[in-house]
Amino acid sequence: MSYVDDVLARVIAKNPSEPEFHQAVTEVFESLRPVIEEKEDFYKKEAILERITEPERMIKFRVPWVDDNGNVQVNMGIRVQFNSAIGPYKGGLRFHPSVNQGIIKFLGFEQIFKNSLTGLPIGGGKGGSDFDPKGKSDREVMAFCQSFMTELCKHIGADTDVPAGDIGVGGREIGYMFGQYKRIRGLYEGVLTGKGLTYGGSLARTEATGYGLVYITEELLKCHGTDLKDKTVCVSGAGNVAIYAIEKVHQLGGKVVTCSDSTGWVYDPEGIDLDALKEIKEVKRARLTEYKNYRPNSEYHEGRGVWQVKCDVALPCATQNELLIDDANQLVANGCIAVCEGANMPTTLDATKYLQENGILFVPGKASNAGGVAVSALEMSQNSERLSWSFEEVDNKLQNIMVNIYHNIDTAAKRYGKEDDFVSGANIAGFEKVVEAMLAQGVC
Repeated sequence: MSYVDDVLARVIAKNPSEPEFHQAVTEVFESLRPVIEEKEDFYKKEAILERITEPERMIKFRVPWVDDNGNVQVNMGIRVQFNSAIGPYKGGLRFHPSVNQGIIKFLGFEQIFKNSLTGLPIGGGKGGSDFDPKGKSDREVMAFCQSFMTELCKHIGADTDVPAGDIGVGGREIGYMFGQYKRIRGLYEGVLTGKGLTYGGSLARTEATGYGLVYITEELLKCHGTDLKDKTVCVSGAGNVAIYAIEKVHQLGGKVVTCSDSTGWVYDPEGIDLDALKEIKEVKRARLTEYKNYRPNSEYHEGRGVWQVKCDVALPCATQNELLIDDANQLVANGCIAVCEGANMPTTLDATKYLQENGILFVPGKASNAGGVAVSALEMSQNSERLSWSFEEVDNKLQNIMVNIYHNIDTAAKRYGKEDDFVSGANIAGFEKVVEAMLAQGVC
């Protein structure tokens, strides 16, 4: 049995009931086979694959809080500090009922390579809770966030671990947590990113993941003889990533015709009305069922279905494993030319393989959604320097980072004879930098 297969089998056996983590490790390992096989004895002796799949630290804790009825509620909190070879742990906090250890480990593992690809000095981590902020009052969200940070603050710091937001964690939640950290630790430091502009946040952070996704998509298309102008684009999701991906596509002359949330999806053949979408999701925090009130000619459908709409480019921006093999079949049949992931691992392994085998240009989330964490790292830099950069300055840096990511993963893929295999390119390019740093630091 090869070293890759041996370690993969042990990872799966050692981490039962964590299918998302198994999926993430399998995808990375399959890409790394040619790299590992070149120096298999060396990597095996140094236990590189074992070390990179075992978190440096995992903290799991109880989060008790009091609801508006005076009842005590209890949630689970978790932070996985996966790899600090190239910098402090960096990765979001997710507040969602689906959160469990396996999902946080898969996200933290992906974050190692994503952060490496940005070219910035940040390691991989992830965290969150099974708390659901939907339907909770501001006071209840504050009570939970303060309790969550009371424990988390013991394990993070500006030069140790700098969390950000993710699903269910926006500016409100970051603000409550930052206030509690400052109150307990007595430190005013850049311990969280995604902060408000009045207390150390960065311009363009809100837009960063969505904008970055579109920047790398545009570079991908340009390098293959076309661009987003006049292209029809399908987007899933209606959160932060989806909204700002839609905004940037429209700015570049494309037309986004779909979006979705956990209850259903919208098809608007005239193009998604961004102002309406922002009001529904960012102001009212409502469901997409309200979209027809703004655009009577649009269609609302319950359940799934975004990927059945004919499009040139698909941008899955909702959650993991949302684009299935049947969806991949539909995209190919409808003549889609590119799929770039805005969410973390939104495409299943079999769907990814089918898309690649049928000539669709496919960029994985660890490359294409790295814009958010890149601007988070830029926010860290601004905090350290006690400076605030303009929107244009941050946006230009973001665009340059995303263009560089594309060319780095393209070069890595070509180096191993895998032209246009951007999954392999992203995993190889991210892995090589992290491993070089790990080896330089000895066995730790």
